[in-house]
Amino acid sequence: MVPTERILQQAREHAVDIIGLSGLITPSLDEMVIVGAEMQRQGFRIPLLIGGATTSKAHTAVKIAPAYQQGATLYVADASRAVGVVGKLLSRDQRPKFIEKTQKEYAAVRLRTANRTRHGTAFTYLDAIQQKPQIDWRNARPHAPNKLGVTVLENYPLEDLLPYIDWTPFFITWDLVGKYPKILSDTVVGDAACSLFNDAQEMLKKLVDERLLTARAVFGIWPANTVDADDIRIFEGHRGGPVKATLHHIRQQIQKHGATDELRSLADYIAPEASGLDDYIGGFVVTAGLGAEHLAARYELANDDYNAIMVKALADRLAEAFAEHLHERVRREYWGYAPEEQLEKSALISERYRGIRPAPGYPACSDHSEKETLFSLLSTEKNITATLTESFAMTPAATISGWYFAHPEAKYFNTGKILQDQVESLAQRKGLDLAIMTRWLTPILNS
Repeated sequence: MVPTERILQQAREHAVDIIGLSGLITPSLDEMVIVGAEMQRQGFRIPLLIGGATTSKAHTAVKIAPAYQQGATLYVADASRAVGVVGKLLSRDQRPKFIEKTQKEYAAVRLRTANRTRHGTAFTYLDAIQQKPQIDWRNARPHAPNKLGVTVLENYPLEDLLPYIDWTPFFITWDLVGKYPKILSDTVVGDAACSLFNDAQEMLKKLVDERLLTARAVFGIWPANTVDADDIRIFEGHRGGPVKATLHHIRQQIQKHGATDELRSLADYIAPEASGLDDYIGGFVVTAGLGAEHLAARYELANDDYNAIMVKALADRLAEAFAEHLHERVRREYWGYAPEEQLEKSALISERYRGIRPAPGYPACSDHSEKETLFSLLSTEKNITATLTESFAMTPAATISGWYFAHPEAKYFNTGKILQDQVESLAQRKGLDLAIMTRWLTPILNS
């Protein structure tokens, strides 16, 4: 994210009517609060628009709007709605009623949030560790990968990714809600969905035939063992050899009423060092966004915002498809623990395969800063020209990253809220200042 000072300086220099902030990763949520507070301090009165993948109406109402009370703070659910919202804000007739209605909605959201009781029992970090899943490592036999180390896939054929595209999120991007392919025959949005889908197919064909986007991937599989409950050591060459890196994972601390007694961490799915077992972990970064920004900019220069958005939306779908396709190849070929796997597309979308590929910054591993270790292990800037910003956002935008776990009991989960004692432990284990660690984990702090 552009530093707050630069945003507000540019706003004053150019006498802007509205400031818009877009957050792609959770650390940007806190930065938005800082921007709002600084606008309040400096006496701004112009509207502040909030949007992006990690934002929500609740966060805007509860966290950002109270920090900036001199001007209107408004959540925009999707880029396609921004034009309508801005139109109302710039209209002398519509603006007062629109802002008043929004502020009443946000006041109701704040009241609901304040009255909401927390469900579940909170455990100290040490007690949570005692409730980790009990995996039978004595009888476990981790599968040795067919290929260890880092592999780079250059200029991957886009046509190989097409069968793996999940179209349902594509329609959500355009504010058309419904599962594909049923959405195409929906009585309410079916016609619009069909028109959009046809345009997408035409653009997709152009992207593939003319090689307008480039897809690249880098992944690695390494020997690994869990140490100290929630850390995973990655070794150079073999178990017990030089340590390449240490991953630091987060454990659930809130046990919801009626839920399992287990409090999970991704580290549970790698054999403990004390077991004496040779275990392994993988990591990957894929991108289908090389060329997308340039192509979208060309459409924007031609005042064709529709196709500019279409290019970015399809690049995102291709990146997700690449992640799905590569994971399948890893399971069947490179790691080879499921060589006979034969799954239909619907089964892949439903994740009915062995193993998981959780992404740093998402529910099972909410710490975005772990991407730094992943990108370093894979030398992504050198191998596929994918990089991280200072806030750990990935560029190009159509880039996906994550870890590979092969254990049969590995499953996706949400760490939920955690307590301060775990933040302190993470800061110590990672060698980071507590204030910095707290900043990265504020969205999941139980406060």
